Amino acid sequence: MALPLSFEFFPPKTPEGAAKLRAARQRLYAARPQFCSVTYGAGGSTQEGTLATVAEIQAEGMDAAAHFSCIGATRERVRAQLAELQRMGVKRLVALRGDLPSGYGLGGEFTYARDLVAFIRAEFGAAFHIEVAAYPEMHPQARSPQADLQAFAEKVRAGADGAITQYFFNTDAYFRFVDDAHVLGVDVPIVPGIMPITNASQLMRFSDACGAEIPRWIRLRLQGYGDDVASIRAFGLDVVTDLCDQLRTAGVPGLHFYTMNQAEPTLAILQRLGMIEAG
Repeated sequence: MALPLSFEFFPPKTPEGAAKLRAARQRLYAARPQFCSVTYGAGGSTQEGTLATVAEIQAEGMDAAAHFSCIGATRERVRAQLAELQRMGVKRLVALRGDLPSGYGLGGEFTYARDLVAFIRAEFGAAFHIEVAAYPEMHPQARSPQADLQAFAEKVRAGADGAITQYFFNTDAYFRFVDDAHVLGVDVPIVPGIMPITNASQLMRFSDACGAEIPRWIRLRLQGYGDDVASIRAFGLDVVTDLCDQLRTAGVPGLHFYTMNQAEPTLAILQRLGMIEAG
């Protein structure tokens, strides 16, 4: 049986970006993903763009998963938004606490992602397949790895069907997280998130912000290439392909690619893995 794949996109901000994303999606569909997810900005700042992109993916015959954040929201608003997604035919959600835009107080009727998951289950039953986030190297705002693991387990107990991890480059961190979660009774699939390496400065900026660890040897190699984009991409392809191969060999439940709205980096990895034909 083929290893399930899924791809993540973010809502484009311009008509040109939307056209490029449509072209990228068409190329990526050749890999037959199980679903494609669409991110949601801070405080719902990209809500319209998220819904528009989700609607396009659904119209293209692909299963779309809408990211859905709850911080700062009321139950009434969340109920109405979920009903709208249901009317659109969306059957998958990635349920997140979310980050508030700067200058906002906490507000809202949801404090944690587990509150959102429990609300969705109470209001909509099994209408949605719910994924939640997992952080093998700890959420940057968590008090401790133990507290973060407990928070993850509570999201699953609230009704999550599965989880997608933050990206990582150290497989030991992922395997330890999965083992520790199992000890707490978590038995849902925990799908590793994969970030192709194409831009060293962007990767380091993202990683510093989200708490993903870049192993020292990778960081030094990337820094050593300077502005040599071709060498960075060739090295990144080797590193991430090897990472995916280790995960696949270990029997992970799937691979979720953070595509950054580009087709080529993800397709190159899948071709190297022999999961799609070179084309």
